[in-house]
Amino acid sequence: MQRIALNRGWLALLLALVLTACGFQLRGSGSVPFESMAVKDAGAPNITRDLKRSLARSGVKLTDHAEEAQISLELSHELNTKNILSLSGRGKVREYEILYQVTFRTREAGAELWGEPQTVNLRRDFSYNDTALLAKAAEEARLVADMQAEAVREVLRRVSSLSKGKAVAK
Repeated sequence: MQRIALNRGWLALLLALVLTACGFQLRGSGSVPFESMAVKDAGAPNITRDLKRSLARSGVKLTDHAEEAQISLELSHELNTKNILSLSGRGKVREYEILYQVTFRTREAGAELWGEPQTVNLRRDFSYNDTALLAKAAEEARLVADMQAEAVREVLRRVSSLSKGKAVAK
């Protein structure tokens, strides 16, 4: 019995060494190259709330005045839709498709014009069963929350790339 425990310990150590040697790293929140940002909600309340939370955790100073910010971000559109993907032979829904779309634009400090609007589109499919109504409703809510979190990460990646592109151009 003691030998099995010892073998498991060596196996765990070997696995940890292999994972660190190949460069494996847990996904972090990512860093935003801006110290201050103005985030304006112009029709996307859910993602605006989540984005502000994520920026605050990253140490970015949030301001209501665009003049005080290094960059302004306007979230102009958020759309959640649910479509029927497939039906059974009896005409009952078997699968749904959930679409989540966010449109935003940015303006750097001192710029007169906003940048081109950018859109983040996310899509998920899930099976549906009338007999497991509560479980499927919970699954749908979890998928929507995951898509919102992924949209926040994608918006932050795109905003961060603006700073990197500007540094390369100089």
